[in-house]
Amino acid sequence: MKLKLTLLTLFICTTTLIRAQDSLMLRKIYDEGLVNGRAYENLHYLCKNIGQRISGSANAQKAVEWSKKLMESYGFDHVFLQEVMVPHWVRGAKEQGAIIDGKNRIPVHIVALGMSVATPKNGITAEVIELHSLKQLDSLGESKLKGKIVFFNRPFDQRFIETFRAYGTAGDQRNLGPAAAAKFKVAGVIVRSLSSTTDDYPHTGATRVASDGKNIPAAAISTKAADQLSLLLKKNPSLKFYFKQNCQTRPDTLSYNVVGELTGSENPNKFITVGGHLDSWDLAEGAHDDGTGVMGSLEAVRILKTLGYRPKNTVRVVFFMNEENGDKGGIKYAELAAQNKEEHIAAIESDAGGFTPRGFGFTGLSSEQLKNVEQWKKLFFPYGSERLTAGGGGSDIEPLKEKTPGVILIGLSPDPQRYFDIHHTPNDVFENVNKRELELGAASMASLIYLIDQHGFN
Repeated sequence: MKLKLTLLTLFICTTTLIRAQDSLMLRKIYDEGLVNGRAYENLHYLCKNIGQRISGSANAQKAVEWSKKLMESYGFDHVFLQEVMVPHWVRGAKEQGAIIDGKNRIPVHIVALGMSVATPKNGITAEVIELHSLKQLDSLGESKLKGKIVFFNRPFDQRFIETFRAYGTAGDQRNLGPAAAAKFKVAGVIVRSLSSTTDDYPHTGATRVASDGKNIPAAAISTKAADQLSLLLKKNPSLKFYFKQNCQTRPDTLSYNVVGELTGSENPNKFITVGGHLDSWDLAEGAHDDGTGVMGSLEAVRILKTLGYRPKNTVRVVFFMNEENGDKGGIKYAELAAQNKEEHIAAIESDAGGFTPRGFGFTGLSSEQLKNVEQWKKLFFPYGSERLTAGGGGSDIEPLKEKTPGVILIGLSPDPQRYFDIHHTPNDVFENVNKRELELGAASMASLIYLIDQHGFN
């Protein structure tokens, strides 16, 4: 009996000691990130000295070269590039759009959707048919749609507290709408910007090309202009819309993922990956999408390195290329991981903005593993990042699920309420990033890496 009590006491003491050590380590991580953080100044350089970084552009290559040098300056054990062929889509001259209501010509703000094609030289002028779902295309048919401009105008469902759910339920009209409408020989497509606010800043974003290659011009219209167009259509269903865009798709070009490592002391071929995407849309600086993601991920690893932490497993930071209009960097990373027989324990992605971190979402955990992870909530509670829930990940790390079985996919979950005010717009600039919020996100990721490295999920 005494032996059993002694063993139980030893177990309780050991568990308490581990928790105390973890708590102290997280305190050190947050202190380093909040007092000596580098993410904000690095983001400033990325945004102001390099700027927009659409795949295939000269700026994207500048970002690759600078990022590699930055990782090397931190003294990581290994820094290297992964070659990846990426699309090279070019927007061209500024787009033009106007509502033509009788003799009235009302200019409106539009932007071409990524991977769309150009209009004819003189633009397109045609009658407008307003739709709120892709299913309506089938109900109307080619006889009513041919030669018209389809206007997809389904707004965000404001009842969702989680704005990414609203984005998901409205997103098919941008992602799939133009290709679906092309089958009915429409002249072009205008899509309501995917945003939770009403303003005059149109949101770009990728649209899928038609499988038969018969693509049509497609543009996003600002939410304010979309409301105006919808109102005028109710008064005059015969009004017309004009738009002109000059985009083109050039041949694929060579680019790179940028990778830095802290080699594992016990399991060098087992990996905990953290990262975001280095590319951005071309309308602004890509500050929140995804400058904060890559700079926050790098900062997480820098913090661990600076504190002298030697991970058991290899910790790898990855700046993925081409998330916005192809996901080629994430696909290539997963292919190389499988080819090199790398075992990925976990992959963390930061691609939801650099706002105040609330926690993390996990995909791939068993119910028992999720219970184990939930025990970390007490450690994160003092820092406001204690929401550890099922369901999470990111576009760049998603391909790992198929190529490296057993990997746990994790997404950093910042406060989502402001993200879609600036997502994919000219407003995605450095000035809209808060220094302390960015630093808290980086420290949260560093803390999670430490806990996974120390304890795993079982």
